[in-house]
Amino acid sequence: MAISISLKVNGAPISASVEPGTLLVQFLRDQLRLTGTHVGCDTAQCGACTVHLDGRAIKSCNILAAQADGTQVTTIEGLAKDGALHPMQAAFKHCHGLQCGFCTPGMVMSAISLVTRQPDLTDDDVRAQLDGNLCRCTGYHNIVKAVLEGAEGMKSSGAGSATASAATGTTPSATAQATA
Repeated sequence: MAISISLKVNGAPISASVEPGTLLVQFLRDQLRLTGTHVGCDTAQCGACTVHLDGRAIKSCNILAAQADGTQVTTIEGLAKDGALHPMQAAFKHCHGLQCGFCTPGMVMSAISLVTRQPDLTDDDVRAQLDGNLCRCTGYHNIVKAVLEGAEGMKSSGAGSATASAATGTTPSATAQATA
């Protein structure tokens, strides 16, 4: 039996019907077609599915879509504004903080949440706080460099003072129906 939910995704109001066991990551990818949120491990270990729920980084493979009812969800697609990358996205690009790119959306979302909570970071802080995000390609050096550069960019642009849940960008259709 489907459950009706209403939430905001990347600033757009969404009303949808979901099956009770639908994970938030499945809802975002399959119903809303927001495929920047990746499925890596399905056990909340790798961080590839990280999104912001009411401004806080969460692993969307570990929460039911129905639990997000009444919340604001921001995905990687919701970060860019008016065609300009979010400062953290720009830093990952500039610092080559990716190789294959599979982990990048989750890393960026986690990094933004980290900087919002703790704007003054050291290399060690970044490494410790991103330990729940796995990258199989890099040695993390450029990821750490990108997070530190992104933190500076967020400070100078004011992006660190607003929560990530207020971000708007590419939005899904206003209404998504269950594909059961």
